[in-house]
Amino acid sequence: MDFTTLLLNRRSIRDFLDRDVPLVLVEEIIQDTRLAPSASNRQPCRFIIVRDRKMIERLSGESKRNLLADLTRNPGLPLKQYETTLADEKFNVFYNAPCLVYFIGPSELFSLEVDCTLAAAYFMFSAANRGLGTCWIGLGANIRDPALRGEIGVPEDCRIVAPVILGYPKRVPAAPQRRAPEIVKVV
Repeated sequence: MDFTTLLLNRRSIRDFLDRDVPLVLVEEIIQDTRLAPSASNRQPCRFIIVRDRKMIERLSGESKRNLLADLTRNPGLPLKQYETTLADEKFNVFYNAPCLVYFIGPSELFSLEVDCTLAAAYFMFSAANRGLGTCWIGLGANIRDPALRGEIGVPEDCRIVAPVILGYPKRVPAAPQRRAPEIVKVV
């Protein structure tokens, strides 16, 4: 696939075929992420691959509980728009995807957000190039229970930056309308 086609085909996918993604394929995609730039070439991103669907459901439930608790404490959060959806017992924040990959790294690293975001972008392009769909699920990063974090392998000194779901898409939607770039100034 040429680069322009790849850019056009990478979409946020939230509806997947009931088909597992082979672990070797997930590992190949993760290998491609090592080519992503990182501050001072630290390459701080680490990955947790979750393929157990029951575990993905548990992680969804944990995130939903924590987000709803946040809304109870602070009803003015922008998250308010998702309250009804999060309260729905049947709603899975990971859209019943067959695979979830957490991009994590050292909590204290100043560039972690940017480094993991760049790695996640490479991951998404690599997946699209292989006919797979992805979606960054910001609502799925709220795993706070120490026992559950330990169960999936998040070290105490690390934080989750990007939960990305992965699977074979039922369909790839057309690209949404994009605004023209706003160039503020050319100096």
